Amino acid sequence: MPQSLARLYVHLIFSTKHRERVITDAVRPSLHAYMARVLQNFRCPPVLINSVEDHIHILFELGRTVFISQAVEEAKTTASKWIKTQGPAFAGFAWQSGYGAFSVSESNVSAVREYIAGQAEHHRHKSFQEEYRAFLERHGVAFDERYVWD
Repeated sequence: MPQSLARLYVHLIFSTKHRERVITDAVRPSLHAYMARVLQNFRCPPVLINSVEDHIHILFELGRTVFISQAVEEAKTTASKWIKTQGPAFAGFAWQSGYGAFSVSESNVSAVREYIAGQAEHHRHKSFQEEYRAFLERHGVAFDERYVWD
């Protein structure tokens, strides 16, 4: 019987609504672990998840039968519901509406892992908006500033 095989890595980036700085050290490890379980259960094994106060980076393998939009919706929706249960400070938590998803070749997985792992240091010098614009430009994604941010 013929097999359908695939191994597709995705670097997913999205921010909190209005880039509010609400992903604190108190909730960060649990949020990452929760999102990892959600993606794993959705047949999209996570490679690495890391965040700073206002956004998150996720490197994962896209399941062979899963659309990127499905994986993103599952991760964002369930994590948003979960984080709202973590105390009054998170009652109004929301992610931005959009996201950026970028393909990663097998040969670049290690470099992307290092980049994601170094988020705290990286964002001492660069804002989320600067970083995100650079990703869009580097990947040749046309965008309109009026619709990128919410």
